[in-house]
Amino acid sequence: MPLTFTKMNGAGNDFVVMDNRDQSRSLSSSQIAQLCDRHRGVGADGLMLVENPENGATAKMRYYNADGGEAEMCGNGARCFAKFLNRLHDNQFDELTFETIAGVIGARFPGDEGAVCVQLSDPFDLKLGQELELADGEMHTVHSFNTGVPHAVVFAKAIDQLNLLSLGASLRYHEAFASAGTNANLVEVLGPQSLHIRTYERGVEGETLACGTGMAACALIHAELNGESSPISVRVAGGDTLVIGFAKTENGYHDVTLTGPADFVFEGSITLSE
Repeated sequence: MPLTFTKMNGAGNDFVVMDNRDQSRSLSSSQIAQLCDRHRGVGADGLMLVENPENGATAKMRYYNADGGEAEMCGNGARCFAKFLNRLHDNQFDELTFETIAGVIGARFPGDEGAVCVQLSDPFDLKLGQELELADGEMHTVHSFNTGVPHAVVFAKAIDQLNLLSLGASLRYHEAFASAGTNANLVEVLGPQSLHIRTYERGVEGETLACGTGMAACALIHAELNGESSPISVRVAGGDTLVIGFAKTENGYHDVTLTGPADFVFEGSITLSE
């Protein structure tokens, strides 16, 4: 039976989105990987399913990486999910919430050329200044923060000239982040409140054009290391610049927001092999 879907894009991070509130879609990991395959499927960095909420939010978000494995959440995906969910409800919401494995995410629609602002769950497990040897044989200073999913961060210069696939993979699978692994980010400081980042995402096992939770991790670690205030602008590999907002207290970082584009690309149907 054909599956109907919507293709969406958030700053170059692309997703297949489906309404599964009737629980009619039960996909295996191999089928999800086939769906996300850029040669034999629709092509996407991940799949999102809208399901019924369990704890009073507007809906529940199920997120799967391109390899078919379920993940905690996705920041760029969250913006797309919120926009898709609002359309399911005839765009009646100025604000809404949805449940994820990482916690309840809030979203609002400021009306700025289709931008969506999502409030992420509070980050945790901040670690600064680990010295790790990576694939280039060099020791690197690595910072890490879980902003809904785990992220490792390395600050460098001229990051567009660096081999992200090699460095990213060595971080993603490094024993320091076993057994779940981590996403990996290279960050270049452009100014006090301006960053450029590239992200290697686990589950995709390669570079994506944007990663929302990665932007948040990089911005918050930059703020922690350099005493920078909110907001911080982050330019991603796809060329878009998004904004990370936050509040810092003695208990850590709170009210972390990610504001940027979320676009409908096309709709279609596909029949997957068993």
